[in-house]
Amino acid sequence: MGKEIKIPSVGESVQEAVLVQWYKKDGDSVQKDEPLFVVETDKVTLEIVAEASGILKTLVSEGETVSIGDVVGSIDVKEVAEAVPEGEPSEKEVSEAIPEEVPSEEKVSEAAPEKAEEMPEEKPEEAPKKAEEVPAKPEPEAFRKILSPAVRRLVAEKNIDISGIKGTGPGNRITKGDVVLYLEQAPSAAPAPSEIRDAASVEPKSAAKPTPSRMEDITRKPMSPIRRTIASRLLEAKHSTAMLTTFNEIDMTHTMAIRTQYKEAFKEKYGVSLGFMSFFIKAGVEALKEFPQINAFVDGNDIVYHNYYHVGIAIATAKGLVVPVIRNADMLSFAELEQAIVDFVDKIKNNRLDLADLEGGTFTITNGGVFGSLLSTPILNTPQSGILGMHKIEKRPVVVDDEIKIRPMMYVALSYDHRIVDGREAVTFLVRIKECIENPERIMMEI
Repeated sequence: MGKEIKIPSVGESVQEAVLVQWYKKDGDSVQKDEPLFVVETDKVTLEIVAEASGILKTLVSEGETVSIGDVVGSIDVKEVAEAVPEGEPSEKEVSEAIPEEVPSEEKVSEAAPEKAEEMPEEKPEEAPKKAEEVPAKPEPEAFRKILSPAVRRLVAEKNIDISGIKGTGPGNRITKGDVVLYLEQAPSAAPAPSEIRDAASVEPKSAAKPTPSRMEDITRKPMSPIRRTIASRLLEAKHSTAMLTTFNEIDMTHTMAIRTQYKEAFKEKYGVSLGFMSFFIKAGVEALKEFPQINAFVDGNDIVYHNYYHVGIAIATAKGLVVPVIRNADMLSFAELEQAIVDFVDKIKNNRLDLADLEGGTFTITNGGVFGSLLSTPILNTPQSGILGMHKIEKRPVVVDDEIKIRPMMYVALSYDHRIVDGREAVTFLVRIKECIENPERIMMEI
């Protein structure tokens, strides 16, 4: 009995997705709730798990575009029940899988005569020592769990120890690019014996051949669905809004002192670290209450005002920027805000972010300072009318009480839709943010 694997619905606005990667190959055994493959829509990247245990049959290849509801494979529940009654792979399955993972015995036997002609005859007692020097191949079952078919073939061909390779794929899995990069960056990689023989047989004049220049090499890749959506929304913001940006600078001395003083107690009590983002969310909500037009948006000839505060937090990922939304931020404590951010980051890393997590934001905060940005002009996250940009904290000489002092300063930027937000409101909004951060006792602390 086969159970169909379908592309699940992730939201009414999403009609198609790209099947990015299979974690298992056709014919592999899978367990219930084990990740099967990754799909990427124009908004989120999701891992799809197995709904039952059985033998996987794939119908769609990696990189293909599929529609919501499409059948991309099936799980043969009956087959696994008969073949593996105890839940463990049989000896036959293991023996049949080994030729797919490692070079076949036929290939080894074909290469053996050539090696025997060139190498002196070995004494019988030396044979066991040579056998011990042959690198052990990864176990087939473990191999299949962490590597795609293309990566397994490359690893087997190059006889690579994957323990030294850092994976950059979903769930820190090793991709083919990771293996290629490892090979390129391995200065001490010793050539195989066959490569030494081939090099010795080449005439010296071949070494004088000019090496083709790589200066004009290019790589062309199609945009991912998420990247296409980001590009489209950024152009929409530039073309459909009267966007303007105003700046200010904030003395972070007092906020940093409070964070340092209560950081350990906060972590011990709530289990999360106290960061600067929760301070800026609290300050932003206070400023939005005073200037509701920055928490509104234009809809045709109307202005839609929100009586709630759903704050989006921009988070950078390997595939692009995503903005999950903290709902009713005005009702949450510092600990709840920090926990919400940690949960979003964990969801993104594990490809568990839902489309609902990205919808309904009324205002956005982005922090380019974590990457070292000193100053920038953030682009509106349409249809919102405001976005606050945080930046790097840097010590600078400033005038305090008519004296020059060294203080940790941060530039902040507010981009806004000038159609409904005037310059006075935008500038004053940033001043309120500045006042709340420079005097954090103005916003309630729950420690």
